[in-house]
Amino acid sequence: MMKKPELLAPAGNMEKLKMALIYGADAVYLGGKAFGLRAYSNNFNEEEMAEAFAFAHQLNKKVYITVNIFAHNTDLETLPQYLEYLYNQGADGIIVSDLGVYRIARQVVPDLPIHVSTQANNTNWASALMWQELGVKRIVLARELSLREITEIHSKTSLELEAFIHGAMCISYSGRCLLSNYFAGRDANRGECVQACRWKYYLVEETRPGQFWPVVEDDKGTYIFNSKDLCMLPYIPQLIQAGLSSLKIEGRMKSVHYVASVVNIYRQAIDRYFNDPEHYAVDEYWLEELEKISHRAYTSGFYFNKATEHDQIYTTTSYMQTHEFIGLVKSYNADNGTAIVEQRNNMKVGQEIEIVQPGVQAFTQFITAMKDEDGNEIEVAPHPQQIISIPVIKPVTEYAMLRRRVEAI
Repeated sequence: MMKKPELLAPAGNMEKLKMALIYGADAVYLGGKAFGLRAYSNNFNEEEMAEAFAFAHQLNKKVYITVNIFAHNTDLETLPQYLEYLYNQGADGIIVSDLGVYRIARQVVPDLPIHVSTQANNTNWASALMWQELGVKRIVLARELSLREITEIHSKTSLELEAFIHGAMCISYSGRCLLSNYFAGRDANRGECVQACRWKYYLVEETRPGQFWPVVEDDKGTYIFNSKDLCMLPYIPQLIQAGLSSLKIEGRMKSVHYVASVVNIYRQAIDRYFNDPEHYAVDEYWLEELEKISHRAYTSGFYFNKATEHDQIYTTTSYMQTHEFIGLVKSYNADNGTAIVEQRNNMKVGQEIEIVQPGVQAFTQFITAMKDEDGNEIEVAPHPQQIISIPVIKPVTEYAMLRRRVEAI
């Protein structure tokens, strides 16, 4: 019988980790304060990392740590101690891209599973076999592979294969970017990307300085490196049949609402396929949910064809979303049908809201009343993370999310 693939989610901080796992991820990946490629994410210190391992393992889920910079000599000085710490705390694996980091890891923590990052550009079965012979457990495949190529790699190896299925794409080859370094002096390959691929660009011919050419799409310029976001939700059966062991969501820099919502939908889709593969169909509700979060227009990337101009956005770097996150349920009182909510955005009586919970469809209601922590009736909750109570028309769970349409402020 075909094995159900792991659903792997990003965890940029502790709250995102908890939300990802509660909303259905089988595992999360996160970075420490060093050696990872997301220097501007909150990341985890050692105390937080220990808490992350404990929380995930209590749910029988896994945590993988990114150690995927392209290291320079000075980076290696404290690497052995860091790897020993990860191993002793119970990390389920590390994600590496640099052969030097891999070599040190094999020497220092030989029993710690190693996953090879997409940064290592594995685009063929021969390179996959090389890593297999070196003893890695998993390869995170290059984003530039088609489903046909993934299927062939799976047929020629016994490795676990992981691939990105949702999230931001960048212009660089499997994430190995030089633009950030060139324009801003910040090395994307050591975690300091400034997202230069999202900047506005004009084309100027060398002998005609000051003259801008027709590649300009509007009066603000064009965004020639600006990719659409990846979304493979409609193709869950094909991803599974290609032999992928882990389906990966991008987004350690994304919001709690983004991570929980995307995980929630892919969890439902994967489970539905395995419950009844012959009658599997994409639920339109899932697609609608993915439009509600912050995103760019969607693409299937390289999975079916080589990317073309239709996979880029030429008019804006802005994100689209129809709904925004306004509150997080802390507890529910079944006796009086009220939820205790931590405010995350302006909330007021009379607003129509949706309440999102793990594994079920969201429901809509109005905020008919609101009380502060002292039980006083209030009309508005304007203070950041203010604790309030509101009546709810259905039972809700801890970590349920409240959201509203963006224009309904």
